[in-house]
Amino acid sequence: MSKKTWIIFAAVCAVLLGGLVYMSNQGKVDVSKADINSIQAASVQSGNIADHVLGKADSKVVLVAYEDFQCPGCGSTYPYIKEVTEKYKDQIAYVFRNFPLAQLHPNARAAAAAAEAAGLQGKYWEMHNKIFETQSSWQNLSSNERTDFFAGYASDLGLNKDTFKTDMTGAPVNQKISYDQAIGKKANISSTPTLYLNGKILELDAWSSVDKLDQLIVDAMKANGITVPEL
Repeated sequence: MSKKTWIIFAAVCAVLLGGLVYMSNQGKVDVSKADINSIQAASVQSGNIADHVLGKADSKVVLVAYEDFQCPGCGSTYPYIKEVTEKYKDQIAYVFRNFPLAQLHPNARAAAAAAEAAGLQGKYWEMHNKIFETQSSWQNLSSNERTDFFAGYASDLGLNKDTFKTDMTGAPVNQKISYDQAIGKKANISSTPTLYLNGKILELDAWSSVDKLDQLIVDAMKANGITVPEL
């Protein structure tokens, strides 16, 4: 290869590399000023989609979950997280944030997109629950199958199917998932499920059963002057 050809080749590589860096930076989400322990309001960076909160949004007890819909551990702990958070929904705030580990779970991000798209039509938690409860039904679907599959769930929930499919692949939903991931990385999340209770990470063995998680929530309520309901 002549010197002139090498120069041209190097110049082309530099342009390509610069373009890749630019595109990479374009996809980055700046959460340097975000308080990871606070409920996130809708913003341009999050696709104008706020944190999804189950329960009392202004509670002094906030449980935040970073999860991957396709993660087996998330699927197995879902039932008792749901039981405890619904039990105390009038006393605490439960926040679910997307942290799909796409390299391990190729359909995780699509599942997150399905939940977010349903949320745009007011059915976030209904879709969230349905996706977790049927994890084995969609986890092995191909990329060509999963959108129509989740659109079937949207129809079951009474959503506009065409709007749902458009939203699933739209920029706002993609931005929301990326924003959640950026918040998770700031919180040093490396695996799912990971729970934070009032800003403190909970080791898995500390909440590995419904009774353990229940007790942690009760203790947090008492510590913050919240009356524990007699259920």
